[in-house]
Amino acid sequence: MTISFYGAAQSVTGSKHLITLENGKRILLDCGLTQGMGAQTDERNSAFDFEPENLTCVILSHAHIDHSGLLPKLVRDGYTGPIYCTPPTLELCRLLLPDSARIQESNKGSDTDSPLYSEEDAEQALQQFQTVPYDKRFQVDEDIELLFTDTGHVLGSAAINLRLKDNGRERTLTFSGDIGRFNNRILNAPQEFPQAEIILCESTYGNRVHDSIENTEDRLEKIVQEVCVERQGKLIIPAFSIGRTQELVYSLNYLAEEGRLPKDVKVFVDSPLSVYATDVMRDHPQHFNETMQAYIKEDPDPFGFPQLHFITEVDDSKELVQFDEPCVIISSSGMMNAGRIQHHLKGNLSDPNSAVLITGYCEPSTLGGKLMNGADKVFIHGEEVAVQAQMIVMKEYSAHGDYGDIAKFLHCQDKEKIQRIFLVHGEVSTMEQLKSDLEEMGYGNVEIPEFRLSYVV
Repeated sequence: MTISFYGAAQSVTGSKHLITLENGKRILLDCGLTQGMGAQTDERNSAFDFEPENLTCVILSHAHIDHSGLLPKLVRDGYTGPIYCTPPTLELCRLLLPDSARIQESNKGSDTDSPLYSEEDAEQALQQFQTVPYDKRFQVDEDIELLFTDTGHVLGSAAINLRLKDNGRERTLTFSGDIGRFNNRILNAPQEFPQAEIILCESTYGNRVHDSIENTEDRLEKIVQEVCVERQGKLIIPAFSIGRTQELVYSLNYLAEEGRLPKDVKVFVDSPLSVYATDVMRDHPQHFNETMQAYIKEDPDPFGFPQLHFITEVDDSKELVQFDEPCVIISSSGMMNAGRIQHHLKGNLSDPNSAVLITGYCEPSTLGGKLMNGADKVFIHGEEVAVQAQMIVMKEYSAHGDYGDIAKFLHCQDKEKIQRIFLVHGEVSTMEQLKSDLEEMGYGNVEIPEFRLSYVV
């Protein structure tokens, strides 16, 4: 068996891992869009390093675009087989993939610079999706058995557990996808997964420990009070449409229900995708953890309160940009490289009374990464914008597990039975630290695979 790493190898985005069995069957784990890697971004997205038409199947860990965003191109380039995922992942991809196609079209630089794929390609890809529920072993064919286990990262996220027949023997492999947090605000904690010989493990926050979520709402209340009430500024919150936005809305809902959110401060969610994704979240309370299950018995809608306004129409979004009252604006994208968030940043970064609340990972070369690292000026829509607004970072909202969560996720495994661990989805320095820590815990053969290299296992 050979594993080839065509994305998220010594980098965070663009998840693509290809498993080739001795009999030639080829399984692609994820097919994600590469984001925020400067000049390498277009190169990595424009062509595959394998033949899509020769794939046996594709298995998707979750809906986030850096894991799913090249599926329409894969189909456009000749893949006609099944794409397996959990049912909530399909529902979210029905929103994300056509939206991504529209972004591709709007970002087209010239008549000769064609988008990666069209909405028609996205719709065709969605036709090839097949859902498999959590905790049900599914026989793809006589050589490939699939099991999804919940990782608690976003709605529908799963570890991909494979039992493979390879050259006369059974092999077991698990790809973690993105690992959520064991102390999750809304979703279930990551669950144990079957013993595996080979593990592909994400490492985004593998070198740090997140702040406790216990006082998160207290801190958020204080930030809103300082920015919107005391300074009469705007609080701009870039957030991914799926997962992060819903957690923020839930926290603000909690504060509103407690009477702790200033009644004259309006909250806007300016993102059609976020609005529709919130509806999908409402429709799947069975995936909420026990605390959230108890909460919704008292408050049936944890994603709605009187001060909250969802914005979908373009004209309403343009009006919001001109809105001159103190308020909270949540808008996508999380790394700030595209989407409506750029208009709100352009209008408010030069205001020292306003603030940008950064709640998750931003690749260093993205607009979010530059702001996070203290840039005093940035370029938005080709114009230079001075940065005078306050930058606030809250890691409590990260949907990625930290070092402790990753260690706990792996703890269900017998170390002696693991032959190789490949660390993916992280910056090199983070992977090196996590590799060292895992080795100290007794895990052997921990490797940091290189991009485009293949490993015989």
